Amino acid sequence: MLEARPRDAPGLVAEVGGMRGAVSRKGWILFAVMCLVWGIPYLFIKVAVGEVSVPVVVFARTALGALLLLPLALRASRKSGGQLGTLRRHWRPLVAFAALEIIVPWGLLSAAERKLPSSLAGLLIAAVPIISVVTARLTGGAERLSPRRWAGLVIGLAGVVVLAAPDLGGGNGLAVAEVLLVAFCYATAPLIAARKLADVPALPMTAACLSLGALVWLPAAIVTWPHRVPSGRALGSLAALGVICTACAFLVFLALIREAGTSRAMVFTYVNPAVAVAAGVAFLSEPFTVTIAASFALILAGSLLATWTARGPADSAGLADLADLAGPAGPVPVSRRRPPRLRSRSSDPASPAR
Repeated sequence: MLEARPRDAPGLVAEVGGMRGAVSRKGWILFAVMCLVWGIPYLFIKVAVGEVSVPVVVFARTALGALLLLPLALRASRKSGGQLGTLRRHWRPLVAFAALEIIVPWGLLSAAERKLPSSLAGLLIAAVPIISVVTARLTGGAERLSPRRWAGLVIGLAGVVVLAAPDLGGGNGLAVAEVLLVAFCYATAPLIAARKLADVPALPMTAACLSLGALVWLPAAIVTWPHRVPSGRALGSLAALGVICTACAFLVFLALIREAGTSRAMVFTYVNPAVAVAAGVAFLSEPFTVTIAASFALILAGSLLATWTARGPADSAGLADLADLAGPAGPVPVSRRRPPRLRSRSSDPASPAR
């Protein structure tokens, strides 16, 4: 496992899910930013779909993200050379990854939020780590599931049932199914990245996926383009989705990987659902019920247990090694001590946003 060594400046000590080590103040700031910018997309999607169509929402997000990241990707390609050729050689898995990470799930999530509260959508997406464990196992993963991890799967799935059950009988069953399908896509896409795209640079890969997503959604966006200019609230939400929650979030994510390492960087995925709930309650007056609190506790506990593994030599392979793409000055070996850690399969360094 390669991680970014914390800076020599005085740091703080982090112990989250068995991971212990110095994390700089800059690392904590970046961590807090990531918790926020990948926890609030549900709020902005909810606001946007109230005034514009789903295709327009997804197109605006992907197009803005691509517009900002493409120049950076092209500059990086010119400096290093050969990155665009790498993309062309991997175009088939790249298209599959883009479909499962962006094109399909962002459309489904936007459609579901026309009916579901943003906080409920965010909590259902919290099941991604649990689904990831199952999909990895079913697609040839050799890692053994311990009793503790099986217990995590059961607890997490129980939380999903508790959360979704009230809406299944209220005419929102299709919307709930759409969000769960989004979670499945998010859980499957990293497997493609780890097994087929491990040697593809993250920045060009993300820019290419966003560009492809914009092209796919463009025809439908043109057909459903609003007849009048949306409100400033909706336009601001679309801009925030593309600029803050996609392009800027990706750049901050890479900076976090360089500062704190992949293992620690991944922990924010467990905080995002809480941010989604808090944003929905605070800005959209969505309800916060005992059921929501209980289901969140079950899903979080299940995710922690289901994704907990002991470090081993094999950890140098797989998705976490995409941190090598973070930058030329970043990843270096850390201490040879190998404490237990959380392995989050819910996100990956190539992921533009969730």
